Amino acid sequence: MDNDSKATARVPRDFESLRSAIIERKATMPKRLAQVAAFALANPDEIAFGTTASIAMASDVQPSTLVRLAHHLGYEGFSDLQSIFRERLRDRTLSYEERLVTLEQSSGEDEDANLLSGFISAAGQSINRLAATIQPEAFSKAVDILAGADTIYLIAKRRSYPLTAHMSYAFSKLNIRHQIVASPNGVDAETVQFATPKDAAIAASFSPYAAESLGQAEMLAERGVPVVVITDSAFSPLAASAACWFEVAEADFAGFRSLSASMALTMALPVAIAERRRKLAQAKPKKAKME
Repeated sequence: MDNDSKATARVPRDFESLRSAIIERKATMPKRLAQVAAFALANPDEIAFGTTASIAMASDVQPSTLVRLAHHLGYEGFSDLQSIFRERLRDRTLSYEERLVTLEQSSGEDEDANLLSGFISAAGQSINRLAATIQPEAFSKAVDILAGADTIYLIAKRRSYPLTAHMSYAFSKLNIRHQIVASPNGVDAETVQFATPKDAAIAASFSPYAAESLGQAEMLAERGVPVVVITDSAFSPLAASAACWFEVAEADFAGFRSLSASMALTMALPVAIAERRRKLAQAKPKKAKME
């Protein structure tokens, strides 16, 4: 097989393979290519439906950058790359994005009802997207890490803060030792210093990313503390500090993003951790008795 044939064979021909290839190469991509690649993964429907001009405008790059990205990934041109995004839609039975567009364009008399329906539709889209993309192995790995921790540190700011507030409530009810890093007197950096490799952390941040959360997650990772990350893109700077991470792409309505999928994930984690610890505690007496 010649070099051209080998290169062609390595070109991803399905969306998941393409996504994996982009994630694998993101650290070595030129800045502009990385920018449009991040946009493509976060907005696959826009890549599938858009024109070169509209996609370039939305991702704030020149149209030629789209062609450069396609060639960088081994495709003949942008239309060849775009076909992967269009193929992804073939098996999808319901387009929530199209529902939202239709809703936004509707001119019904009851604006309040339309507004409520828009947010409900966005929440449904977020939940369904998470259900279709989350990997059970990643969830199990996160539960393993967190169930074995002495203390779980919770890191989130601004829009992400409700996630850690809810987890703190759940952990308290489930008797799981934790520390929410959100002090009113500005000693979060000092709080993080107490963490050891026997502990773990959950950090959540979405674009535009909270600088404090990024710094605290990085500090914990440098101290050998495993960090479970919830973020919105493989290109998120928070992912660099992760021992395990979840990509949660929340839909928006009228520019307001949902937290529905992220909240579902953060509701599941405390319960799964408590259940894992219960099973481990039950297994210990049996093991001791056998010995």
